[in-house]
Amino acid sequence: MFAGLPVGELAILAMALVAGGAATGVLAGLFGVGGGAIIVPILYEVFRVVGVPEEARMPLCIGTSLAVIIPTSIRSFNAHRASGRVEPRVLRIWAAPVMLGVVAGSVVARHASPDLFKIAFVAIAGAMAARLLFFSDRWRLGDDLPGLFPMGLYGWLIGLLSALMGIGGGQFATLFLTLYGRGIHQAIATSSGLGVLVSIPGALGYIYAGWPKMPVLPPFSLGYVSLIGLALIIPTSIWTAPFGARLAHRLSKRTLEVGFALFLLLIAARFAWALAG
Repeated sequence: MFAGLPVGELAILAMALVAGGAATGVLAGLFGVGGGAIIVPILYEVFRVVGVPEEARMPLCIGTSLAVIIPTSIRSFNAHRASGRVEPRVLRIWAAPVMLGVVAGSVVARHASPDLFKIAFVAIAGAMAARLLFFSDRWRLGDDLPGLFPMGLYGWLIGLLSALMGIGGGQFATLFLTLYGRGIHQAIATSSGLGVLVSIPGALGYIYAGWPKMPVLPPFSLGYVSLIGLALIIPTSIWTAPFGARLAHRLSKRTLEVGFALFLLLIAARFAWALAG
């Protein structure tokens, strides 16, 4: 995979992956997200430099991101659960629909244009950021969570979009929960559990989807999952996730809302830039 690259360039790429892993862990703990919005662009640049073919590059980034999210999400979820703010009932309701959505997303990813889902993400993230920055608690759909059918439908949509974007789904879950009366701390803590539901079936789906492409994929790839990427990103992301979780529960409600809004705007801008390019 890295044959022919200068030692200095290899060192820079390795440091970028390690730094990306550290940022992923902090974000997973702080905002209850998987960190895929950070991992995917870093991996995309790394795989571009080392010569991964264009047709395989983005799926390889997404599959690797989902695999990285597995241990990071478990670590983040355990840290948030210790705070007592996770709602297990919500995760039980979402478990099956989210995983079904992930399976559907893994299949659709082989055929649909990614631009459609980037546009949807930019719109949703922008709306969520606007609510947090300007409307806060005044912009709600209800004071309590809806019934099982809308909950299940939204869970399925979370799984679908997360599998197509290589993210843990925490952004969408936090949006939904805060629109239905949950405080930002409780929403983030509960959303951290979605990364586990999304990442495991998502990574397995991308391994399966990339299996026929193995001849054009770089060495040490398992379908659309790069084992080298995992080896460099996972250790630091696991180590830093609890720091983010502890910080989240120390910050004021308004500080956390503004921080999450800025994070959403950042990743929305990243997807908008990708569309423009």
